[in-house]
Amino acid sequence: MNSLLNRISMGAGGLAVAGFIANTCLYNVDAGHRGILFDQLRGGIMPDVKPEGTHFLIPFVQRPIIISVRSTPREIPSQTGTKDLQTVNIKLRVLWRPVEGELPKIYRSLGADFAERVLPSIGNEVLKSVVAQYNASELLSRRAEVSERIGREMRKRGENFNILFDDVAITHLNFMPEYVRAIEAKQVAQQNAEKQKYVVLKAEQERQAAVIRAEGEAESATLLTKAIEKSGEGIIEVQRIDAAKDIAKTLARGRNVTYLPGGGGGGSAGGGGGPNLLM
Repeated sequence: MNSLLNRISMGAGGLAVAGFIANTCLYNVDAGHRGILFDQLRGGIMPDVKPEGTHFLIPFVQRPIIISVRSTPREIPSQTGTKDLQTVNIKLRVLWRPVEGELPKIYRSLGADFAERVLPSIGNEVLKSVVAQYNASELLSRRAEVSERIGREMRKRGENFNILFDDVAITHLNFMPEYVRAIEAKQVAQQNAEKQKYVVLKAEQERQAAVIRAEGEAESATLLTKAIEKSGEGIIEVQRIDAAKDIAKTLARGRNVTYLPGGGGGGSAGGGGGPNLLM
């Protein structure tokens, strides 16, 4: 019986020791993270970077520090001025991650909250320097170019802090209300100018049409005068007959018009009929 108790106590002691080792001598680095060790006896942060998995440490002497190396989104707002002195509110979205091999240096110089220390600072610096080289209208018309240039400058500045930028893009861009109202007023003025231009063009076309009609009528009168001088009153009689035919055709199509032929008696002395009547 005593032997059994001794074995049980030894087993329990072994489990306790194993539990102690597991809790104090082992640590895990999850996917998308890297680990560094702080060693109190060897001068602080160790230069090695631990990959994903389970690793050993010396209890009470070493302490693990786990840092994410995944691409992390962040939005950087800034208010700055353009080349033509317009105030613009701009927001920049970046996907950033630290350089894995430089994690000990990053932690040693900037601490665990290095992103909070670095990203707003370099983001505002780059935005102010790049936006100041463009007019307000150019920020809208050349937005892709501005975004690409900001991305290049952000990557260049990030190298000084061992930070990589996988993507940089402008997500929000607006101006002060005064400038927006000025743009709207300018657009309205341009529309009115185009409208006035159309009115002037239309009036000019109408004037030219009137001149052409007048020239045509003058030429027609000249030809008529020459025809009268050449053939006497005959041309006028022909035009009168044509006009009478047109009037007769028009009256014939009317529903309320009745044609009565002249009805003088056949045996009358003069032999002529009376005039035709339209009723």
